[in-house]
Amino acid sequence: MASIRQQSPETALDPDNMPQILYNIMEMGTNNVAFGFLSFFSGALGLDLGLEKAGLNPIMLNEFDPIACQTIRLNRKNIRLYDVDIRELTATRIMQECGLAAGDPFLVCGGPPCQAFSTAGHRLGLNDERGNVFLHFISLIGEIRPKYVVIENVRGLLSAPLIHRPLNKRGVGNPPLSQDERPGGALRYIISKLKDCGYSISFNLYSTANFGVPQIRERVVIFGSRDGGGTVPDLVPTHDEKARYGLPPWHTFREAVSGLSGPLHHLEFPERRLGFYRLLGPGQNWRDLPEELQKQAMGKSYFAGGGKTGFYRRLAWDKPSPTLVTCPTMPATDLAHPGEDRPLAVEEYARIQTFPDGWQFAGNINDQYRQIGNAVPVEFGVAIGKHLLAYDQGLLPSGESNRIALSRYRNTSHHDWLRSVGRDSQGSQIAMI
Repeated sequence: MASIRQQSPETALDPDNMPQILYNIMEMGTNNVAFGFLSFFSGALGLDLGLEKAGLNPIMLNEFDPIACQTIRLNRKNIRLYDVDIRELTATRIMQECGLAAGDPFLVCGGPPCQAFSTAGHRLGLNDERGNVFLHFISLIGEIRPKYVVIENVRGLLSAPLIHRPLNKRGVGNPPLSQDERPGGALRYIISKLKDCGYSISFNLYSTANFGVPQIRERVVIFGSRDGGGTVPDLVPTHDEKARYGLPPWHTFREAVSGLSGPLHHLEFPERRLGFYRLLGPGQNWRDLPEELQKQAMGKSYFAGGGKTGFYRRLAWDKPSPTLVTCPTMPATDLAHPGEDRPLAVEEYARIQTFPDGWQFAGNINDQYRQIGNAVPVEFGVAIGKHLLAYDQGLLPSGESNRIALSRYRNTSHHDWLRSVGRDSQGSQIAMI
């Protein structure tokens, strides 16, 4: 393998040099079937399909949700599937049944349940039952010892505590928050566990619109590199909102659904809500209703805080979709078609998540929305896979951050995070290597 650090970090990820870097990455061969990966929390296989398209070889899948397992079997009958809770799996069993030895796999990947860290939930972090599967996932990584690790999760992981203290036990008259109770405690603990397993860690928050996905979906991606292999640099964008740096512009909803034919399957809005939707055009929401109707439409939510831009929201034709949620008819996160008086259809959901048209989703319509909404967009998975292959072949410098904005938020890279909350329980700075 070529020396990773021979390239100049001052120029390798400079925006002016970005098109050539992208050419090198995207033109890499896609027949690298020897690059095997093990997938956990596989869901509807969005990430897995993307990694396959990038040239990686799926060895096994693990998913506990029975409907998602049906989806996997509909589309990938010949890949070994463990349809059990991850906590029932051992590294010994996996390696024996897959004919592997520790250190063989190129990659272990997964997106542990994100509700424990979501900004919309109770944010119990690793104290949550779903958070515990995260720790078992890391223990499997430590025993399987893949060359690389990819963990995908929600933005809330950046600030979730390791230990949650209820609000009524904070403030005046209560002891100050411990290091583990402060923002970032969960991620700090995860990093320490991965480091104990021998991995150098890097991470950032990415908007998938920067990677050819017609959706502004922001997710944390953690990269781990084993045994002194350096820290994997930030993903290199393939698209830009304003078509800068020689990159094409973001893909739009119009492009996503272009040529979509056949019957569309969708839920319906209640008639009362449809009355307000008929007054709104593409890209509008409740704030664009006549002022005298806004309170009537919103009810008690009118007096709540926050931007509330998800209420009565129609998508714009010529912008990416907002983040797809697991149901397009929830009042605070409506996802209505730009021109028709209905929610987005399942088929439109799949296009936005960049699934191929022939991909089958099991279950009823609610099951299908949920699976697609929870998935990693396929083209984002392609970007992750090609990035790892490029890094492994020495085409990218170690640990560098590029200067293109990767999401709507600042200070989300491991470099910036370390400066703000990245200290261990003794107050010492965490090292990524």
